[in-house]
This record gives sequence, C-alpha cells and structure tokens, in this order.
Amino acid sequence: MQTEGYGPVIVWPKKFTPGTTDNYVSNEVVVKGLTINDVWPLLTHASEWPTYYKNAANIIFHKKGETELHMGTRFKFTTFGFPVESEVTEFQPSVNGGPARIAWHGWVEGDAQHHLDVHHAWLLENLPGGRLRILTEESQIGVPAQQLHNTLPNPMLNAHQLWLTGLVQAAEQAKQ
Repeated sequence: MQTEGYGPVIVWPKKFTPGTTDNYVSNEVVVKGLTINDVWPLLTHASEWPTYYKNAANIIFHKKGETELHMGTRFKFTTFGFPVESEVTEFQPSVNGGPARIAWHGWVEGDAQHHLDVHHAWLLENLPGGRLRILTEESQIGVPAQQLHNTLPNPMLNAHQLWLTGLVQAAEQAKQ
C-alpha cells in the first residue's frame, strides 16, 4: 500500500486504526549506509531483541526449536513488565529491494484493569542514496494502554525510539 507523497505505510486491521484506540505511537528513523538486508535478520530473530533492546525479555517461541519469526509464528515476550502473547499476522520479506513488513497481534490476558490488546507493525524501505527507512507503529486497546497514553512523555514512544536506535546500532556493528 502506498499513499501519494509518503511512500509505503502500515497496513492496519480495522480494530487497531490509529486514532480509534486507547494508545498509539509512531517512531521512524532514516539512516545512511544500511539496507533492509542488514536489519531484517535482527528484527525477525526475536530471541536477539534483548541484545539491543532492553525492554524486551523472556522471548519464548510456542513451537519448540523455532528461533525466527514468520507468518503465523506464536511467541511470548515480556515488555513494560507485561507478559505479551503474540502471533505474527503480516510477514513480507523484501523482494527485489522492495519494502519489507512484519506485524504481530499481541495480547495480555487478565481482568478489565489488566487486559491489553495490541497491533505492532514494522516497515523497512530502501531509499535512494544508500538510505534505509525504518518505521514502527503500535496501536493498543485496554486500561494499561490508557495509562501509557496519559503519561507524559509516553513511555511507549520513548521505548520504541530506543528499540530503533538499538536496532540500527546492532546492524551497523554487524556490518563492521
């Protein structure tokens, strides 16, 4: 999907349309010297996340022996202190240099005060001039999401920026 003048955008399930949920954040970086191929393996190997993003821990794949995300992968991880069950709902590696996409639906079971429902999406796009665009957006529903939204600065916005920074640094180090 492309919106004129903006390049590829996140594809949202209707339930998680930004502006209709309890909390939504968007983070983006454009860096020189990296490509989708440099970043994609770090993003799709979820067990590597804690090495460059301290807000992700305890990554467990439901299927024994799995270590890499793909369409339909079920996994669990801890973030913001929440144990989040997740399932990959979009998985599109780059084809011929085109954009790459990955998204997962995540949820935290619990009573009305603790239940959380999220959609977290990533878009990687090679740009002219040897640049890479990395976009990550998340939309959340539930009381914990309302609490994040009402906290300034928004902890999720800051944490996702740290995730982007760590991802870029890890990719740059891997290239050296």
